[in-house]
Amino acid sequence: MTPREQPPIGSPGEHLSELHARLMRLHKLLLEDQRAAYEAVHGEVTAADLLRLLLTHPDFAWLRALSEMLAGIDEALDEVGGQLGDAELETFLQRSRALLRSDRSGPFETNYRDVLQRSPDVIMAHSAVFKLL
Repeated sequence: MTPREQPPIGSPGEHLSELHARLMRLHKLLLEDQRAAYEAVHGEVTAADLLRLLLTHPDFAWLRALSEMLAGIDEALDEVGGQLGDAELETFLQRSRALLRSDRSGPFETNYRDVLQRSPDVIMAHSAVFKLL
């Protein structure tokens, strides 16, 4: 990580916690967008239905890569109690960069690029995440 890229955040654990918060915001916006698209075709869904859809429905499958990354960050932060090393942090930063690149053609990247094109809120959340990467 170059000095220009280093955000003004203290420890690697604090940095990862902030990354987690920003990725959660991004995930929430992406989920809301996918929910709206689903509801436009199938009608309104409850919160419980939305969770089931996120876990099992093909229309929501592309979001699972980000969900899994968030779960991995949660697990890492819980295991070390916030006392994370630079190498562990860099692993999560690299995974985040790779996932959020919109120039690839996987299911996540394709859908993500589409949402970036139509949602200013997602663009802002994306920018907030990349400031940490």
